[in-house]
Amino acid sequence: MVVDPVSRREFVAASLGAALLPHFRSTLRPAAAPTGGPAPGADRPRVVVCTDIGGTDFDDFQSMVHLLVYADSLQVEGLISSPMAGLSRKRYIIEVIDRYERDYPSLRTYSDRYPAPHALRAITRQGAVDAAGYSGVGSPTEGSEWLVRCARRDDPRPLHVLVWGGIGDLAQALHDAPDILPKLRVYYIGGPNKKWSVDAYHYVATHHPGLWMIEANSTYRGWFVGGHQEGEWGNQAFVTEHVAGMGALGAYFATIDGTIKMGDTPSVAWLLRGSPEEPCLPGWGGRFVRAWDRPHAVFHRPTSEDDRIEQFGVFELALPAGAHAPGRPEARMVIENQELVGYFSPDATVRFRFSPKEAKTYHYTLRSNVPALNGLTGGLTAVPPEPSAALRPSSRWPNWWTDDPSPYAAEGPDQGARTVSEWREQFLSDFAARMRRCAAAAR
Repeated sequence: MVVDPVSRREFVAASLGAALLPHFRSTLRPAAAPTGGPAPGADRPRVVVCTDIGGTDFDDFQSMVHLLVYADSLQVEGLISSPMAGLSRKRYIIEVIDRYERDYPSLRTYSDRYPAPHALRAITRQGAVDAAGYSGVGSPTEGSEWLVRCARRDDPRPLHVLVWGGIGDLAQALHDAPDILPKLRVYYIGGPNKKWSVDAYHYVATHHPGLWMIEANSTYRGWFVGGHQEGEWGNQAFVTEHVAGMGALGAYFATIDGTIKMGDTPSVAWLLRGSPEEPCLPGWGGRFVRAWDRPHAVFHRPTSEDDRIEQFGVFELALPAGAHAPGRPEARMVIENQELVGYFSPDATVRFRFSPKEAKTYHYTLRSNVPALNGLTGGLTAVPPEPSAALRPSSRWPNWWTDDPSPYAAEGPDQGARTVSEWREQFLSDFAARMRRCAAAAR
């Protein structure tokens, strides 16, 4: 069911949690569509994108197409390949830029602010290919160094870092240059991305709690779940009617997959319509609440299904290696579709971190050359955050925002997703108009 847009007052109420919403029901009134975003001739938001394009999901290709057709509304300063599992490479970013180059002559007739293809290639960088491990950081990368360079530019505007994949390059940049933190505004597409780069996420959350960050673990799903999906607004129908055949970028988008996913696109849309400086207000990229204490549960014993952890939280297992550990101990935790490499700490324990992206029960098995560990099994159950969690904004993370846990803001199990999906006709209509720019020059 699609819920009519609501007033700012209800948005504020919802941001405080469902428990307070009834107190505001008597004064609700429809709200106008979100406004704001870059105006022609105005200063554009400075943007660096960290993407796992070329990884296991096709949606980053689609989101990159979307980013480029809006590139005249943004000042794109960096495109960083930030893989989570070693699959992404910057050549995939170049692949999309090659299609953009074919449409560039037409796009330029609409705005002289579209960046030249060679300028986009010049700001494309490779980030960390391998995960940093338990510490969450390792050595500087081409991507992390570029991020530091952008943040240190003499420019009064903040630098918006849109993380579509691994968060390791951001973690490394903050580790190497903590002075850049006040300049950053991060929109992190978490959920499965957090699952695959949980150590880097944990480093950022524990070492840089003052970071300004939106942690969107499920809100982003409103781009393709919920909202008006009848007729031309369906995920497949929209691609057929409004994207396929619209220049080289449209053809490329349609052949990647015949349906909308674009799970990273809300981070861009957040800058196009809404109030980026106030995440609690409505916008195409969603509406968020102040984050409560970031959930992190450490267990010093094998866990069972009876052990609970908040969905999208950080589960950490720390077990003693025992007296008969070999000189070079190794251990892996096999859980769902991951094999987590264990870290043997100086206190003679092995540690694993995992972030559950779904509310369900998980089971794991340990494989190790350490007799006390090999073959151990266990489980845990992830549960959704309580709606009342938004009533407890954290003092440790004062600039951190996350998905609204109130039932009002959800699309099925996806918390916060309705704060994106309710604008579906607006943002897709605007995207369709942008794609038409690829097909024909302005008259």
